[in-house]
Amino acid sequence: MANKKSEIKIQVEVDENNVPENLNWSAQDGGVNNEEAKAMLLSLWDSKNQETLRIDLWTKDMPLDEMKVFFHQTLVAMSNTFYRATEDEKMMETMKDFCDYFADKLELKKED
Repeated sequence: MANKKSEIKIQVEVDENNVPENLNWSAQDGGVNNEEAKAMLLSLWDSKNQETLRIDLWTKDMPLDEMKVFFHQTLVAMSNTFYRATEDEKMMETMKDFCDYFADKLELKKED
């Protein structure tokens, strides 16, 4: 019996200088079909070379205030993912302390 495969598609429309103007993504298994996004951060682990491969994109009309919130939420999510992957509660709490510091320095609204 074959394993199930799932596909995530990302379409990037760029201008003449290769600057992203539009980002759209689809994930059929998640019920997402050609949804618009303003930014994305994608990290993949290359085990053979022991390095992280990354694609970081944002559209030219991504507002700066939204970029700051996007980064904060990404850092918080990474803290949670780190804990799920390692069960290292002490480091997760250290990472969350940094997230609080990050939000404070950027004067982001506190999310409860």
